[in-house]
Amino acid sequence: MNAAAPMIPIPEAAMSETVFAFTLALLLLAPLAIAGMALVNTGLARSRSAAQALLGYLALWAVTAIGFALVGASFAGTLKTHEIVLHAGGKTWSVLGLDPWLLHGLGSAAPQMQLALLFEFMAVAMAAMVPWGSGADRWRLPGGCASAAVLSGFVFPLVAHWIWGGGWLAQLGANFGLGAGFLDGGGAATVHALGGMAALALVWIAGPRRGKFPREGLSTAIPGHNAVYVLFGCLLALVGWLAWNAAGAVIWLHAPLAALPETAINTLLSAAAALVATYSVTRVRFGKPDASLCANGWLAGLVTSTACAALTTPLEAIFAGAVAGIFTPLLVEVLELALSIDDPSGAIAVHGASGLWGLVAVGFFAPQAGQLTAQLVGVAALLGVILPLIYLLYALLNRVVAFRVDPDGERIGMDLHELGGGAYPEFVIHRDESYR
Repeated sequence: MNAAAPMIPIPEAAMSETVFAFTLALLLLAPLAIAGMALVNTGLARSRSAAQALLGYLALWAVTAIGFALVGASFAGTLKTHEIVLHAGGKTWSVLGLDPWLLHGLGSAAPQMQLALLFEFMAVAMAAMVPWGSGADRWRLPGGCASAAVLSGFVFPLVAHWIWGGGWLAQLGANFGLGAGFLDGGGAATVHALGGMAALALVWIAGPRRGKFPREGLSTAIPGHNAVYVLFGCLLALVGWLAWNAAGAVIWLHAPLAALPETAINTLLSAAAALVATYSVTRVRFGKPDASLCANGWLAGLVTSTACAALTTPLEAIFAGAVAGIFTPLLVEVLELALSIDDPSGAIAVHGASGLWGLVAVGFFAPQAGQLTAQLVGVAALLGVILPLIYLLYALLNRVVAFRVDPDGERIGMDLHELGGGAYPEFVIHRDESYR
């Protein structure tokens, strides 16, 4: 292993000023995807935790920005200065970046590298926010911030380097002839699968909300407190996702500007197909469509598009979105009823499962030989290496900064317990009769 081998950037065409300006404009719109997701997940939680939930999204974004700037960006290797490599089987495998600390040299980096780093700042924020929704009504803000620091400082940079920084997953094409190597144009792996796995680890460690799974029966329904937040958040997220996927296509897949309209169309079609599918499934199962599950289906379609919007045809995007829309409500039900997993935001299904499905769909639809194998290798690495790593780090972190609030804090709500005031002080928030 070489701890400081100089990286040799892949030759790329110089980015024109027009492409740079347009991509930068897209990136400035991309945070609307995060805002929409935050609004959806806040609406799906209880009213007595709404202020703490939204403050948490801001706090986690702040922590990830600082953590990634101080430490994580170096390990991601986006500026392509040095790397840690492993020599095995006559091949050279890049496993971790070693760029200068504290973003030193950013101003002199190539324009495309600067845009890539800006994209990663938003990607790491969204990845850290995904599990926050799963821990709603019980996850303490200090624990959430600590987890964001761990994800932004090491876990996200590790995955980002493997995929976006010229790491070993990106090298599968050159080293083994597996298509173009592992492809993830918008962060289905680095953001959504990673965030979904973090959500799963968090739920395992923190456990369900009190009263969710009473001893004497099936799970208790704890509906979200504001369907308007949820549905408006879906519309807001669409705007951000259109910009997000287009920017990712330019930065990571080097797509020309002429290809971006189709990328945007595929993003919309994937979300639309997913919504129609979820609407149909919930109407058949429950007699009427379920608003919160339809919102989850919409987001699942957007997450799926993150992987394949720039790499598929419109018909393929519809198929991929429809599959996500079908399995999302079913998986949410299986996780809750069969596995007793309490995930208020549905992040495990919406982000984790749909992100992995989108990555596999890229392989199914790719024209080049070996691409499906490359995608499956990447999925296996995420599930076999990153998921256990996250669980181990979270379990250790929970011993230092307790994740779960005490029973009294959960009873009165996270707003009063952690902030000293509620999101809706003019209304009387009644105690849930199901709470025990």
